[in-house]
Order: sequence, then structure tokens, then C-alpha cells
Amino acid sequence: MPGVLVHEWIARDGGSEKVLDEFVRCFPDADVLCLWNDAERYPTQTVRESGLARTPLRRHKALALAAMPYVWRRRPGDYDFALVSSHCFAHHVSFRGAARDFRKFVYVHTPARYLWDPELDDRGASAAVKLASPPLRRLDRRRAAEGAQFAANSDFVRRRVERAWGVEARVIFPPVDTTRISSVADWSSELSEPESSLLASLPDTFVLGASRFVPYKRLDWVIRAADRAGVPAVVAGSGPEEGRLRKLADEAGVPVRVLARPSDAMLYALYQRAHVYVFPAIEDFGIMPVEARAAGARVIVNELGGAGETVVEGVDGLHFRDDSVESLAECIAAIDTVPRRGSGSVANLSSERFRADIRSWVCV
Repeated sequence: MPGVLVHEWIARDGGSEKVLDEFVRCFPDADVLCLWNDAERYPTQTVRESGLARTPLRRHKALALAAMPYVWRRRPGDYDFALVSSHCFAHHVSFRGAARDFRKFVYVHTPARYLWDPELDDRGASAAVKLASPPLRRLDRRRAAEGAQFAANSDFVRRRVERAWGVEARVIFPPVDTTRISSVADWSSELSEPESSLLASLPDTFVLGASRFVPYKRLDWVIRAADRAGVPAVVAGSGPEEGRLRKLADEAGVPVRVLARPSDAMLYALYQRAHVYVFPAIEDFGIMPVEARAAGARVIVNELGGAGETVVEGVDGLHFRDDSVESLAECIAAIDTVPRRGSGSVANLSSERFRADIRSWVCV
């Protein structure tokens, strides 16, 4: 049966791209449809782009947002099913040549945050978005009611899907490469010589924060909370906040290192060396806390959002409850109440499990 895998836009890396990677592994004969393709991830697949790919809007997502709901409609293609990865408007997709018994399955990373939860997305604060949001919310809800099966990447998102669109969704946690991460007992043995020297130069005890260097990831909270707890910190990742984070690191009362663009092996070695991995963001799911646990780390996550759904309080780590730097610092100080564990507790969050759940759900 011919099918199509639908994704907003294909980037070089990202959690939603990892979901699409697994969709492709599940359905290697399906076409891939996206607004535009910025990465050669699928050389053996037919990847179709929208007309937006031939315009400057592909470089300006914020400007393209208003056009997206309409670009997805009545696409060419006589498909029997569509499996959609949606965090913006991809769930609006329709096909003018679709089979009479056409079925659509929508995997929801989040309803568009800037429309439905602007407090979680800085774009929602702009005057243009505030003006456009009421009609776009009505359209978004109407498209979701057209007829599809929905799955959400966490119970946090499932509840938001129900509130925003008025539809029910099952929960299928996204894929995490836990098998690969947990297969290496000591990731420091996989490092290059410069990386090994860098790892050896870090404090014996440190709090780790790692993610993209963007505001909503709250890596500044990691620095401030570690400072309050009197524990050195390491912040790893890349992004536009790097300069600000380095300034905060210089001003902190404890040693803080900012490591830009670590390799996978370096990141996994940091997980294994860290006193605790800290994830302050209000995230839809939170892949990196699962990665950290696969490496054997204890974790601290925000009780708000989806990250806490995979962390058993007092067993895998701690939840901080007041959504404040002070509460996070208290958890850092208390982390030794949680014993260090192996990686077995993340087996049910693997990529293999995700593929099995998706095949069972779509069942074509």
C-alpha cells in the first residue's frame, strides 16, 4: 500500500527529525513530504518539497507560518495512508488523489506552542502572532477534527492536544538511542586525545546542563542553581545563547565551564562523569534526561512538562516542584539521597520499542 511520511521541515538534527528517521525505518517504501528539506537524511527515499522551498521563506520560519496551513492542503498524491510528524501545521495535510479509505495518523510533538501556549514560546508574545492567533486556532482545531488518529509524545502533550483540538490521543514516547548509549560502559574510552584532555581538566564533581543554547532550555538556571548549591557546573551544547552563558559562567561564584559543540561520545562521557544531570526546561518530552539515564546518570527534571513522566522520584532522580532556581538548587543539594543506578530502567524508551509501537498503531 503506498504511503507518505509527512514532516514540517527537515533539519540537520533535532528530536522531531529522529522521529522521522524511525518512521522511515518502519516504512522504507513510503514517500516523504515536507515544506523544505535542509538535510540529505534519506538518500533512498523520494522526498517531495512544497512550493515554499523555492522561496526565501524557507530561511524565515516566522514569516512562513501564516502560509503553512494552506500549503499543506490538497497535495498531489494517491496515497492510502499518511503518517504525520507534527509540531506546527503538518497535521493539516490533505491529498486530492487519496484513496477512498485513506487513513491519517498524526504523531504530535506539540500543538503549535506560540498559538496555544504562548507562555511557553517567545514567538507568542509578538503583536503579529497575537493578532493572527484567534483565526489560526479556529482553523487548527477544525483541521484536527477532519478525521485522523492521534498519538502524543507524552501525557503532558496528550492533555494539551485534548484541550486545544478537542480530540483524544494515545501516548507513544519518542525514540531515544538508549541501546547505543548503554552499550558502552565507559564513554571516555571512545574520546579523541583532545577530548580526553578536556574531560580530565574538569572538576571531580560537577553539575551538568546540556542542550541547545536557546532561552527556553534555561541553561542559565543550571549555572545559577549550581552556584547556590556550591557545586561546580559544566554547560554543554551550541546555539545563540553561548555568549550570554559564558558571561554568566565568568560571574558565577563556583567554577563553570561552557563546552561548545561536544561530540556524541563527549556528551555521553559527561553524562557518566556528572554528579547529576539537570534539565530545567518545561519540555514536551525531554530526550536528554533519558539519554543521561541510559549512560547511568542521576537526573533532576522540572515537574512541569513531559520530562518528569520518565523519571521516578527518588529512584532515577528528583523533580523540582516550584519552577524556580531556588527549588532546583535544593534538589542539587539533595541528589545524594538518590542512589546511582545502571541503565536498565530506560529499556522501554528505546528506538526499537518506538518502532514496534508505531507499526502496531499504524498497522498497514
